[in-house]
Amino acid sequence: MNCAGRQSPRQGAKEAFDRRYGCQKCFCVTFVESNKALWRLKCRPYHLKEDKPIERSISGMMGKGSLTHNSRVFKAKNVKEDYTQYNIEYCNENIKEVYHELFDQALERYNAKQTRSDRKIADYYEKIRMSKQEKLFHEVIFQIGNKDDVNARSQNGELAKKILDEYMKEFPKRNPNLRVFSAHLHMDEETPHLHIDFVPFVTGSKRGLDTRVSLKQALASQGFKGGTRQATEQSQWMEAEKKELAKVMERYGVIWKQLGIHRKHLSVLDFEKQEREKEVLALAAKKKEISQSMTKIQAAADNEKRNLRELQVQKAAMQKEILKMSSDKKLTEKNIHVIREDPAWQLPEPGIMTTAKSYRDKKATPLLEKVKETLVSVLIWNVQLTEKIDKLKRQMEQLKRNYHFLEGKADRLKMENELLYKESRNYQYLKAEFGEQRISEVIEKRKAAEVLAMGSRQRKREEVSL
Repeated sequence: MNCAGRQSPRQGAKEAFDRRYGCQKCFCVTFVESNKALWRLKCRPYHLKEDKPIERSISGMMGKGSLTHNSRVFKAKNVKEDYTQYNIEYCNENIKEVYHELFDQALERYNAKQTRSDRKIADYYEKIRMSKQEKLFHEVIFQIGNKDDVNARSQNGELAKKILDEYMKEFPKRNPNLRVFSAHLHMDEETPHLHIDFVPFVTGSKRGLDTRVSLKQALASQGFKGGTRQATEQSQWMEAEKKELAKVMERYGVIWKQLGIHRKHLSVLDFEKQEREKEVLALAAKKKEISQSMTKIQAAADNEKRNLRELQVQKAAMQKEILKMSSDKKLTEKNIHVIREDPAWQLPEPGIMTTAKSYRDKKATPLLEKVKETLVSVLIWNVQLTEKIDKLKRQMEQLKRNYHFLEGKADRLKMENELLYKESRNYQYLKAEFGEQRISEVIEKRKAAEVLAMGSRQRKREEVSL
C-alpha cells in the first residue's frame, strides 16, 4: 500500500476476513451472532489471561521531522538494529518532487499575474524553506502504551503494530489536505510507534498562491476551526486522530486508557528525548575534544611547515656548494693545463754561459718555490674539500631521516584528520536534526555544570587544607 491509502483487492479481502468477527485460526463465520462469542473466547488477539479488557494509553505529538532518522539512514544509539527488519516503510518520497506535484501549476498561475519581476517566485520549495512563518513539512508521532506495558519485543507490541498499521492505512483518506510523503512504523526501539510526515496544503486561497502551504488552513479545510488558545485547529485535530486510533484499538479488544496530563511512566517519545539529550551532551564533549585535537594538529602542522622551509633552505645551500665544487673542478682542470703548457711553469734550458749556481738561484729555485706553494695550496684545498664533502654527506643523511620522519608524521596526521572529519559530519547530522539553538543550549548547560563542579571541588580542597 502507498501513502494515498490504496490497496489491492486481495489485501482488502484478507483484512475483511482477519478483523473484527473472524480469524484464520478457527474459520469463524462473521455474520453469525453465536460465532461472535466464539471469536471473543478463542480468537482474541493477545488478551491477558484474566477476563479484564486491555487498557492502554495513546500518545500523540508533533515531531521535529527527522527524515534520516525515520528511514534509518541515520541510526541513533537507542535503535536496536537486529529488529529494524520488522519496521514498516509505507512511503518515502522525495519532498521536492512532492512540492512540484502540489504547487507547480499554482506557482505558474501566480507568476503569470505579477507585473513586477521581483514579486515572482522562482522556487516555491526554497521560499518555504527560508520562511519563518511556515515549515516545509510537519510530522506527527503516535504510539500505544509505553515501554513497560507495550514493549516492542512482546506480544502486546505485536498487537500495537497491527493496530498502528491499520490506523496508518486509513490516515490519508481521512486527511485529504495533508499530503503524506514519508511514513514509518518503528519496531526497533522500546515501544512501537508511527512517524507520519506530511505537507499541509490549502486550495482556493485568496492570498499568495491559490494552492499553498498552511497547516492552519489545511486543518480548517477539514473542519477544525480554532477557538480558544487551548482549542486550536492543531489540538482539535490531534484529539480527533487519537479518537480514530482508539476506534481501531477497540476493534482489537483494547480500550483507550486516558491518563490526563500527568503520566506515571515515561513514553517512548520522552525516552527518545532523554536519549537524544544524552547524545547531544556526548557529542558536545566530543566536539570539544575534536577542537582541542584540531588545535594541536594545526600547531604540529605549522611546526612541520617551518621544518620544511628550513630543509628547503638547507637544500638550496647544498645546491650552491655543489655548484661551487663543480666550478672549482673546472678551475682546477684549467690550472693543470696552465701548469703543463704555460712557459712560466716550465724549467728553461740553461744558456751556454750560465753557471750551475746562477741557473739554480735564478731559474730552478724560484720555480721550485712556486711549485711548493701551489702544492701546499692544493693540499689545503683538498683537505677543505674533503671536510665539505663529509659535512654535506652528513647533512644529506640527516635530510633523508627528516624527510622519512615527516612523511610518516604526515600520514598519521592525514589519518587523524579523516577520523576527525567523520566525527565532525556526525556532529553536523545531530545539529541538523535538533537545531543549532538546542545544541548550543545543551552545551552551555553542560559548561555551566562543569564550572559549578570545579568550584565545588576547589572549595573542598580549601576546606581540607584548612
